[in-house]
Formats: sequence, C-alpha cells, structure tokens
Amino acid sequence: MNHIKEKIKDNIGGLYMGKYAIYGAGSLGTVLGAYISKSGEEIDLINRNKEHVKALNEKGAKIVGTVDMTVPVKALTVDEMTDKYDVILLLTKQLQNKEVVTKLKDHLTDEGVIVTLQNGLPEPLIAEIVGANHTMGCVVEWGATLKEPGVCELTSDPSSLSFHMGKMDGISDEQFKMVKELLERMCPVHEEENLLGARWSKLLINATFSGLGTVVGGVFGDVSENKEARKIAVRCMKEVIDVGTSTGVTFAPVQGKNITKLFYYKGALKRAFATFLIPIAMKKHRNIEPSMLQDIKNGKKCEIDAINGVVVEFGEKNGVATPINKRIVEVIKKIENGELKPEGSNIKLFSDLL
Repeated sequence: MNHIKEKIKDNIGGLYMGKYAIYGAGSLGTVLGAYISKSGEEIDLINRNKEHVKALNEKGAKIVGTVDMTVPVKALTVDEMTDKYDVILLLTKQLQNKEVVTKLKDHLTDEGVIVTLQNGLPEPLIAEIVGANHTMGCVVEWGATLKEPGVCELTSDPSSLSFHMGKMDGISDEQFKMVKELLERMCPVHEEENLLGARWSKLLINATFSGLGTVVGGVFGDVSENKEARKIAVRCMKEVIDVGTSTGVTFAPVQGKNITKLFYYKGALKRAFATFLIPIAMKKHRNIEPSMLQDIKNGKKCEIDAINGVVVEFGEKNGVATPINKRIVEVIKKIENGELKPEGSNIKLFSDLL
C-alpha cells in the first residue's frame, strides 16, 4: 500500500490525491462526475458516445431536474483512454462486464480499485477478473436520465441522495477511505458491512419499480401511485425477499428503513398495509425513469436478466416460486422484441397471478 500511503502524505485538505475515472459516464455517471468536478476534484468521464463526450467537453455537464447546474468536466471516449487510475467507478451495463472489466484491468494502478455502481450482483465476476483486492461495490440510492448529449436530469430529491458502499476481502482501509471520500463529494456514503444485503435490497427496488416501470412504460411513480400496479409490486417485493432470504442473506436497510419489516407479509391485512405504504416510501424517487426503459427506447438490450432474471434464477435454485418476476421478464423481453409496447395496459397481463 506504499502508493496510497504516499498519496496520504501529499493530500490537501484531508482528501486523497488520486487519479480517478468514471467508466460509462451516461446518466448516473455524468451527474456523479459533475458533482465531483464541481467540488474541485479532477475526474475523467469516459463514454463510448462521441457526441456526448464532445458536448461535455465543449459545454460542460448540464444537470437539470431536481437541481440546475452546469459544470466544466473532462470527458474522454473509450479509445482516448490511456492512463492508469487509482479508482475507476464502473457504470456500464452488466451485460458487457467480462469484456469491459478485462480491458479496465490494464488501466488500474498497482493498488487501484474498480468500484461497481451497477445493478444486480456484479462483484463476484469483477473479482474473478481483477482480484478481490481490487474490487469494491457501491449501491446507488438515486436516479438520473440522459436527456441529450451533455444534458442529464437528476430525478431524485436532493435530500434523498446517498451511496451504500462495501468491499471484498483484501481491500485495505486506505483504499476504502479514498473511495469513500471521493463519493462524498456528491452525497453521504454509508459504510456497508453487509454488502450482499445492500445489493439484495437494491435488487428488490429495481426488480419491482424498474421492472414494472419498464412494463408500463413510465417512471417509478407510475407504479407506486397506480392502484393495480401496486398490487403487482407488493407481490414482486415479497418474492425478492423470499428468494434473498433463501440464499441466507439479511436485507440491509434502505436509507435507514427496514424494507423487509415494512413490505413483507404473510396475510392479507399486512399485504394491504404494505401496499398502502408503497407511494409514501417512493415519493422522493417517483420521477425516476427505469434505465431498462431508457435502453429499450434507445434500441438497446436492457439488463432484465441481471435484475428480475437473477431473482428467477436464484428462486429456481432454492425452490422458491417467482411467478411475478418470471412474468416481468417475459413481458419485457416481448417489449424488447417489438411484440408489445411499454404501456399502462400491460399491467393486465398479471391479472391471473393475483
């Protein structure tokens, strides 16, 4: 750890002096990069979209929605990436992780770390490629949408922004602190000893609100504030909790709330109460547009297999029924293939499962 200890000696104002990058600086990455750059820290925003990179360099990162700011940033295309980094914040889709992480391995310093801010359960594959001592995980508790090249919308209330961060075996305290201080340039970072539990808690949110939001072609609020959609949502949440529990995981709190206590049920009365709570719990995140829906709108394959598909996969392994999640996967794949449109009437496709 001599490399990082030297950085501690050279730090200014108590912050580490490292070389940082965001790989996959789309919606979330651009917002994060803007906040970090605004704080005075240098970070490279790397993206395959040449128009987006050009706009960022020429006009800065414009963040709209629940905030309004334009921040000068340094952006690169993937082909322009030549440096080695102490921290690479990974925000690409999981579908390309094997190829992407193998490439990024050559861009890490000796003690450098890849911090995955992706959905699903990405850490094991990343650790397999770069080593557990170069792998950290971070759960993002906010949402954003890419509106046009160089312009992103922050869709969560600024008061609700947070990260939950954990590490694989072999990550040093110095590495952990360096990443934590970097992310705190944007919002609070909660140190998560139960990283797997935090991942499953985020998976519960994504499977339910990203999954059903994509099905109905809307934002989280189109699920949480719709009476019929909420009936499906609460059953989806129960399935994820049942599956996660079957793997031995303990679900981590989400922004201080025990989601299993709030939303798990065994009888009709508790189910009705959990259903009632959904719009209240999602109020500050109601405007989030699912990244899966954004991908489909842009003609790309989405991450359904890494989200609801993971729930189904673990359910089959452990003998837990997941009919709602299976149906979400089926419907979204039909939307991907052009057999269905993402629209509100799709919620009727779940009626037989109630």
